[in-house]
Amino acid sequence: MQLLVIGTGYVGLVTGTCFSEMGHHVTCLDIDKEKIENLKRGMIPIYEPGLTELVIKNMDARRLKFTTSYEDGIRDAKVCFIAVPTPSSNDGACDLSFVLAAAKTIGQLMDHDLIVVNKSTAPPHTAHNIASVIHAELEKRGVDFKFEVVSNPEFLKEGSAVSDCMKPDRIIIGSDNEQAGQQVKALYSSFSLNHDRILIMSTVSAELTKYAANVMLASRISLMNELARVCDKTGANIHDVRIGIGSDKRIGYHFLYAGVGYGGSCFPKDIKALAKIAYDLDIETPMLKAIETVNHQQKRLLCKKIGTHFGDDLSNCCIAIWGLSFKPDTDDIRDAPALQLIEDLLSRNAKVKLYDPISMSHVKKCFPPSDQIEYADSEYEAANGVDAIALVTEWKQFRFLDLNKVGQKMRSKVFFDGRNQYKPSQLKEEGFVYYGMGVPNKE
Repeated sequence: MQLLVIGTGYVGLVTGTCFSEMGHHVTCLDIDKEKIENLKRGMIPIYEPGLTELVIKNMDARRLKFTTSYEDGIRDAKVCFIAVPTPSSNDGACDLSFVLAAAKTIGQLMDHDLIVVNKSTAPPHTAHNIASVIHAELEKRGVDFKFEVVSNPEFLKEGSAVSDCMKPDRIIIGSDNEQAGQQVKALYSSFSLNHDRILIMSTVSAELTKYAANVMLASRISLMNELARVCDKTGANIHDVRIGIGSDKRIGYHFLYAGVGYGGSCFPKDIKALAKIAYDLDIETPMLKAIETVNHQQKRLLCKKIGTHFGDDLSNCCIAIWGLSFKPDTDDIRDAPALQLIEDLLSRNAKVKLYDPISMSHVKKCFPPSDQIEYADSEYEAANGVDAIALVTEWKQFRFLDLNKVGQKMRSKVFFDGRNQYKPSQLKEEGFVYYGMGVPNKE
């Protein structure tokens, strides 16, 4: 089938590429000319494991192409996906300007019947708003092509987006028209051959499901981080607590890890958006506010631990930070906990040495090199001459290091484990003073 995907960010590029891998002919469209020219040359604008290879493979097979022309993209498309950004407005509301602009252009140019599928995260009733915009443009033109708008929220995790798309936990299709819902289901059928993972519901239910999923996951992170603080004060071990509650089938083990808080493009934005939706409906949401509050506090906890050890004035200290992206296997630094830690350490006059295997070029735009800020070429170089190391992003390459070599490079051997990646006994055997998140130092 001929498909058009509008937007070449994480969602659009991964979705379009995976559909082409399944044999469909896909045109990915973006108004950013430089991005499209780079994509045509096989240069991927994001770091996502496995994506570059799939893009090149399917371009070579002539199943995937890129364009800036809506006319070319819409001409033969049977299904058009909208996968454009929906950033936060100043009041936390979801900014739908990119979505509605895409809908307007579709209405201005479509010359045949079309199914429009919105994959952009958007508030309830956005599908209806898209339909209204398209209908208004068709009326202006005096044409009467048939179309339906379907909601199809994405559940891709950065770092495993290709796998999530090819082997999804579930596929949510929101449609108020049975025929359109079944057509989109048929389009996705090749992604769920072994087990029917496709759920069809109303558009408004599908739209709210996306927000509900992210809020639920974020709430588990914030709750575990809050419990880790209790563990710090009582001497309990958050690892034991996690196993104790995770063994309950009603709770499970997923997303029960304490750390330095969540970041990224989804959780912070979607929680704010849902809170604003509820506020506009005159609904109190104290739990949503609590999730955000705990996360903001948690991002600042690592610096507080560093200050407790070295003192409030860190002007004589140099701290290495391992990991800058908001999670491993991505170069995304949006709302990354490391950025807050850097800011807090600089405000206490500390010097910082920063290392991340992928995202340093992005961080340099926020924190250019200076007398206080240095960038290293490896985790070992970052450790050279520092008073402490703070691990913020748990990249796999940090797991099995030569800790003796690391320690020899440091001025003082203090380790702040923001992701509880190491066993305290392992660090202590190497002569480190160890601080975890809700893990007793005596362990």
